[in-house]
Amino acid sequence: MPMDFSTYLTQINDALNAQNGPGLAYLLRPTSPHGKDLVKGFRSPTAATLAHFKGSILSPWDEIAIQYVLICTHIARLRPGEAFKEQSQLVSLFFRYFIDNRGWTLPALFSILRDLRDLAHDADWHAKVHSEQSECMVEAARIVAKAFSNCMTDRNSPPEESRKWGVYYVVGLAMKSYFKVKRISLTKNIIKVLENNADIPPLENYPRSHQVTYRYYLGMLSFLNEEYIKAEQELTLAFYHCHIAAHENQTRILAYLIPLRILRGHLPSDELLYRFPILADVFAPFISALRTGDLLGFDRALEYRQARLVELNLLLTLERARELCLRGLFRRVWVASAKGTRIPLSMFHCALRISGMTVEIEEAECLVANMVYKGFMRGYISHEKQMVVLASTNAFPRLADRPSPFAFM
Repeated sequence: MPMDFSTYLTQINDALNAQNGPGLAYLLRPTSPHGKDLVKGFRSPTAATLAHFKGSILSPWDEIAIQYVLICTHIARLRPGEAFKEQSQLVSLFFRYFIDNRGWTLPALFSILRDLRDLAHDADWHAKVHSEQSECMVEAARIVAKAFSNCMTDRNSPPEESRKWGVYYVVGLAMKSYFKVKRISLTKNIIKVLENNADIPPLENYPRSHQVTYRYYLGMLSFLNEEYIKAEQELTLAFYHCHIAAHENQTRILAYLIPLRILRGHLPSDELLYRFPILADVFAPFISALRTGDLLGFDRALEYRQARLVELNLLLTLERARELCLRGLFRRVWVASAKGTRIPLSMFHCALRISGMTVEIEEAECLVANMVYKGFMRGYISHEKQMVVLASTNAFPRLADRPSPFAFM
């Protein structure tokens, strides 16, 4: 049976009295079935025509209910910009109630903030298609950041009912918004507040999904700042805590964890790439080239996938992995010479020429010297005799065993 506005108001009031957070979240979600019912119940609803409903239930819920109808109407009529503005007002009204209540309201907060972000995305996209200016996502990020403050400032609720249990969900939403609008530096302020606040529970006590989102963005921030050790740690924890059914989220994490592991000398298995075909399309050519020391194949893969790698901020990282490919080529020279300890420099030069690199013998000598300096090879070059003298044991240390794999990257 279709829901009318009076019934809707009654259900909101019942959810408030019962402190039913999930039920309240459902009532405020524009995609819920009753949203269409309410739109059909009013021909052309406006704030003015709905004003006589004010005072029907506890403030600010009378106004929130009116905002909800306006939001659903704009969505039904494909006006995402107007829907976003009304949703922003709904969130602002909700904050007035939220800051005086306990954690049972968090499901509703999460829901309306998620809808705010989605409407901001739709509004910006709609404006772009019509060659118009729109910064709804920027505004959404500002509002979400305010919700973060409202969660952090709960000092009166009992610990188990605190609004602080919403901190990491809201932080994840804020960081996602900042990354979307390319204002990544603003995430540092939130992280600093979290790290300097001893009153919130440890991250490990929050729902696993909140942990994964936070660690993912923490890892991404470290990755973009070229803090590769921390990035690998955070992304590894995010991946292993990510729900096995969340395939899309696992793909996002692995897109940056795989290249970091490659720099450490750990190549992904064929089984892993089979499970993530999108990643296999990006990384398989590089992995194949690294396994065989195929410099030409590696360079071709870089050229062919350059646009995609730039889009993912991975071009520089994979360019650095080229040295591992060069190390693989030189190791094949060593194997071809029966793993001898004295190998003519001309053999390394010849290998480079065969692999497609047009280099002189002097440049080949520099490349070998660089491999030795960075710990990819153990030995030295006798320039006078044009001979590479390698260690009798462990001439090519395992990449995974290097003490500081990111030091020279």
